Amino acid sequence: MRALMIQGTGSNVGKSLLVAGLCRAALRRGLSVAPFKPQNMSNNAAVTEDGGEIGRAQALQALACGRVPHTDMNPVLLKPESDTGAQVIVQGRCVATTRARDYARLKPRLLASVLESFARLRQGADIVIVEGAGSPAEVNLRAGDIANMGFARAADVPVVLVGDIDRGGVIAQIVGTQVVLDRADAAQISGFLINRFRGDPSLFDDGYALIGQRTGWRGFGVVPYFADAAFLPAEDAIDLRQMGGAGGLRVAVPVLSRIANFDDLDPLAQEPAVSLRMIGPGQAIPGDTDLVILPGTKSTIADLAWLRAQGWDVDIQAHVRRGGHVLGLCGGYQMLGRTISDPQGLEGARGDVPGLGLLDLVTTMKPNKRLSRVEGGHAASGMGLTGYEIHIGETTGPARSRPFAHVAGVPEGAVSPNGRIMGTYLHGIFAGDAFRGAFLRQLGAAPSALAYGERVETVLDALADHLEAHCDVAGLLALAR
Repeated sequence: MRALMIQGTGSNVGKSLLVAGLCRAALRRGLSVAPFKPQNMSNNAAVTEDGGEIGRAQALQALACGRVPHTDMNPVLLKPESDTGAQVIVQGRCVATTRARDYARLKPRLLASVLESFARLRQGADIVIVEGAGSPAEVNLRAGDIANMGFARAADVPVVLVGDIDRGGVIAQIVGTQVVLDRADAAQISGFLINRFRGDPSLFDDGYALIGQRTGWRGFGVVPYFADAAFLPAEDAIDLRQMGGAGGLRVAVPVLSRIANFDDLDPLAQEPAVSLRMIGPGQAIPGDTDLVILPGTKSTIADLAWLRAQGWDVDIQAHVRRGGHVLGLCGGYQMLGRTISDPQGLEGARGDVPGLGLLDLVTTMKPNKRLSRVEGGHAASGMGLTGYEIHIGETTGPARSRPFAHVAGVPEGAVSPNGRIMGTYLHGIFAGDAFRGAFLRQLGAAPSALAYGERVETVLDALADHLEAHCDVAGLLALAR
């Protein structure tokens, strides 16, 4: 029942991917392995079979371990709702919505839940591979920390520090981290990894040696950039810029300010018949678009205002007049209706907000969050589909008499009389190859033979091979205690 923690010199240095690769490498060595992230901040969440939610990265890491995702794998999840506030999810359930300053006071009380979940995972695994959050060098946040050194020292887990050479300054990243840490925290670190190297790694030999000399830490390798990471579900919205495609079916996705569960788009982006373009702030939705997808969001009302501020509501109306299709997913589905009502002020000021008026629906925000994995059938094609729901709000209205799908015999979502405007609360449906193919054919596109789930498994194996070839995996796993 050993454990190892991967921390980073900053956010988005590749910690999540490295943990997934190490998990798969450990599994292939015959070990029972589990992933763990004490605290995560992401609006890209996964619904677990025990009826809670965790960060999307931990769900991918669970897959790498051959395990079913569980809330213990990410006991504290922060879901930003504004620049200064977030929903606090503890062991899969929302316990509070708080501002950053107030969360700093709440944080120390969450350590017990974190250690409880960690202890349960350790009971059922030979090794637990832990992912930190942000950077331990943010020493201004050290008091009450549960994400990095606070957890590592409380659970006595050895740490390997990862630096991203692709962003430059990796020597200062790693050496500087040691400089600002207190002695006890620095002593918890046993080694370092260099990630995302491009070119001839021998050119960094002197720099690699210098880091070891200055820190006294053991180097575990220089990991080249892994291009196939683009085929794995991303957790950070910064990775959205990597999505694309060059197919004939032109799909446009406005990037909402609180976009959530955007891994819905990954299978479509990988279809050769699809050209998927993310539309950023200040950009117009292209006039030759075939399908506009309004994605999920953590804050529907605020992002509806954001959408209007970009002029996308005008673009969408023009797109519909030209005969284009629109698909709203979760929060995007709520936006398609006539009105969004928030009588309790769950997303801001109490009151009603006009929707886009493309479907005859009304959504009322209610505090209870729906979290469930679902199986059903697509109403238009009869094709089976699987997915999950993760939302607040209840949507009603005449448009629901033409459902998007049926789940357990109950109508779900809505479709316009001409079939061109569609809305559903279901996430993850495009990961199903048969449904994705039927949906694309209805839009006049020829789907490929892409087996999305198999591709993800293949890439995880390739990632493990990549780490085995370029870093000391045996040494890393032996470091665990």
